[in-house]
Amino acid sequence: YNLNLGMPVDMCEANHGATDCRSGDRFMFKAHLTDHINCIQSLLAELTQIEALGLRLRQTVARGGIIFVCGNGGSAADAQHFAAEVVGRLQTERRALAAVALTTDTSILTALANDYGYEAVFARQVEALARSGDALIGLSTSGNSTNVLSAVAAAEAKGLSTFALTGAGGGKLSEVVANTVKVPSRNTQRIQEAHIFILHCWATVIEQLALEPTAKSDG
Repeated sequence: YNLNLGMPVDMCEANHGATDCRSGDRFMFKAHLTDHINCIQSLLAELTQIEALGLRLRQTVARGGIIFVCGNGGSAADAQHFAAEVVGRLQTERRALAAVALTTDTSILTALANDYGYEAVFARQVEALARSGDALIGLSTSGNSTNVLSAVAAAEAKGLSTFALTGAGGGKLSEVVANTVKVPSRNTQRIQEAHIFILHCWATVIEQLALEPTAKSDG
């Protein structure tokens, strides 16, 4: 199969030529895969921090707190992915646990962006919904997303614990959030792949609050 075009190699050759379909795409895929593996392996240097923050998030939920999550673009999708697995289930059948992605209500998002500016779309929701004892996870590959920084400021003003996932360097987020994991990469794709890996690990730790497992997740 041609990895870019999703068609059998012989069909691809008829349309695009053998060289493009055999050599270039396979090299591209191997390069991406190698880069991905190296990035994930580099997280071993952040293992202590990742594990410690997962346990802190678990404690937040155990005390009845809610985990709020926010980010932009692919990070918004990751925020929703994580919240869905906490509220629903990851691997075990259990009681519902509390997480909210601040990226999902289009009426709120567009109203806030229109009335207050895009930098306020998450912070205003934190002001309205969050309480002391809750937690906020801010996702930003650059660490400089203005609306995520504003959400962190609003969260800390209300007594929330704040967490951040960023790329190499950490940006401004790492300067204001002590609980930051900085993925050692400057490639946005690799950073996002590492972020969802970390979020899956955290969801697994949180899920340990569950009752006796009775069924495995369907997907």
